[in-house]
Amino acid sequence: MKHIMLSFIFCHLFVYAQSQSAEKTIKAYLGGYEKKDWNMVESQLADGFTFTSPAGDDHLTLTQYKEKCWGTSKFVKTVEFPKIVVEGNTAFAIYNITTTDNKLVHNVEYYTFSNGKIKSIECFFGTGISFPGNTEKAK
Repeated sequence: MKHIMLSFIFCHLFVYAQSQSAEKTIKAYLGGYEKKDWNMVESQLADGFTFTSPAGDDHLTLTQYKEKCWGTSKFVKTVEFPKIVVEGNTAFAIYNITTTDNKLVHNVEYYTFSNGKIKSIECFFGTGISFPGNTEKAK
């Protein structure tokens, strides 16, 4: 019985630590946008990283992602996280970006992880300005 109880405790500690690590990785990744620090962003991403979004991004490679998306960092003032839910090697994060012109961007992202780093991101956004730097008006 003692072994079962210890196994149960260690399992929960492992899951908790894994959850905390994924949350920390997500916050560091988006913190790089806030700090305008590409190295901080890139250090959170796994080999073979891909990015997908409704803005026509279909499994962008790291090089394509940097080229297309990193420029938006100049519009990011702050990032807040109302909710991050981690399950195994996946997570959902709801976050709010306040832009440099004080507009609010509300996104949800689905993350997969490999060896503690972000392997893929699927970004979902709704109406409004959708993403920092978007100059198109919401319909």
